[in-house]
Amino acid sequence: MAKLYIVPTPIGNLEDITFRAVRILKEVDYILAEDTRTSSILLKHYNIEAKLYSHHKFNEHKAVQHIAERIASGESFALISDAGTPSISDPGYLLVSTCIKIGVEVECLPGATAFVPALVNSGFPSDRFCFEGFLPQKKGRNKRLEKLKDEERTIIFYESPFRLLKTLKDLYNIYENERKACVCRELTKIHEENIRGNLESLIAYFESKNVKGEIVIVIEAKPKNKEVENEDN
Repeated sequence: MAKLYIVPTPIGNLEDITFRAVRILKEVDYILAEDTRTSSILLKHYNIEAKLYSHHKFNEHKAVQHIAERIASGESFALISDAGTPSISDPGYLLVSTCIKIGVEVECLPGATAFVPALVNSGFPSDRFCFEGFLPQKKGRNKRLEKLKDEERTIIFYESPFRLLKTLKDLYNIYENERKACVCRELTKIHEENIRGNLESLIAYFESKNVKGEIVIVIEAKPKNKEVENEDN
């Protein structure tokens, strides 16, 4: 049936893709990829020969209506991102919402996304959490962090290796050392590391490193007030 398939792809290790995802990618008429050069490596690895088109944040506004109409006319499309699940801090939301508006069926497959293993690896409570994606690079950055100061759930950010130190220092300036955090780098890859500690120790650790790879920062929730804890007991 003609529909839009949202297909998660590995965040690092090429083995982290489902049998169903590979089958769907082989069966659809077209695959929309955030970066065709990156996605070609995965598709070649699994002998997937579907036609590949570029679909990223710079062209999606112009393309979504046309793509949705093509699906409505009988063609099938799969949307993939460079890594993980499309629309989670990646292009996808606009296409999904456009398809839904004109009555095109959308099906999202389960699969890889970076914040889940990072949350579990952190050792912080995972029953309730707040996913913030990427912080604003300039305007609104400190305001967002201030607003999250009283967050009572575990907080998760994505970050570029080039801004990791700046973000850790911004967090320290607002939260000081009252919070513990975990920096997860290169998840599922050979050089994966999960560095845990207070913000000061994390800053010291990464100041001496040439940081590369994808980054997930997990921060523990605001500590409960001791008086409130006593009342609960």
